[in-house]
Amino acid sequence: MSKPEAPERKSSEFFDSLRKGALVGLALLVLIVPPLRIMKNKHAQEQQQASVQRAPAAPPDVPGPGKGGLRLADFSGEDPSAEARQVANWAVYTGDFKKHAFVIVDKADARVYVFGPDGKLKDSAPALLGAAHGDDTYPGVGDKPLNQVKEYEKTTPAGRFVAEPGRNSGGEDVVWVDYNAAVSMHRIRPLVASERRLERLASRTIEDNRISFGCINLPVSFYEDTLSPMVHKYGAIIYVLPEVKTAQQVFGAYDVTGQQQGLQQVALHK
Repeated sequence: MSKPEAPERKSSEFFDSLRKGALVGLALLVLIVPPLRIMKNKHAQEQQQASVQRAPAAPPDVPGPGKGGLRLADFSGEDPSAEARQVANWAVYTGDFKKHAFVIVDKADARVYVFGPDGKLKDSAPALLGAAHGDDTYPGVGDKPLNQVKEYEKTTPAGRFVAEPGRNSGGEDVVWVDYNAAVSMHRIRPLVASERRLERLASRTIEDNRISFGCINLPVSFYEDTLSPMVHKYGAIIYVLPEVKTAQQVFGAYDVTGQQQGLQQVALHK
């Protein structure tokens, strides 16, 4: 039978084991902690990159924020009617015209506004419009000879139209608003002296701007320098504003600034 070891020797070996264990533990920490830290940092970077990718970027072809951070149409200092501003703001806010140019035809104000894809006004001009008031096209009117079109059928239809460059029956280049109804935007044609179309276009009143069969007559320079180039370069959506119905009924348009104010008030009262 072996002899029991001396207590002093056991104590010494016990502390030696503790020191060795501590050294091994430290070594393991040195080896393990840096990779863990690297993995943690890498995970955090991946999460940050994912959140950046998920964040919606502002469309590159729309103007900067307006009131309250809203993206609105830029009328470049002009003072349009309330309905023209509402529809233009709604179109820009919703991106309804995609990356095309867009045109606002304000029948009540007898004025046309042409915007670029960035939502900024390029130019505006007075216009001559259909002699009859109304928002709808009469069935079959586009197939009638002009001398058979009745006075009440001479409407400029309201609605959202895709502009189509083309030529009329006389070979003149025009921008079709509604090809089937034979409604287009074109240069003013002072063919009938008694109609005084040039004088009507130049007058300060809007009451005498209702004279056409339904087409939208524009100043020659405005058509050639602004409307036609924008349509050919970008394509265009044409919004012909109603004069009987509402913009909500025709386009689904709404006052985006009023809606934003309403949401802010609701948030404040929560």
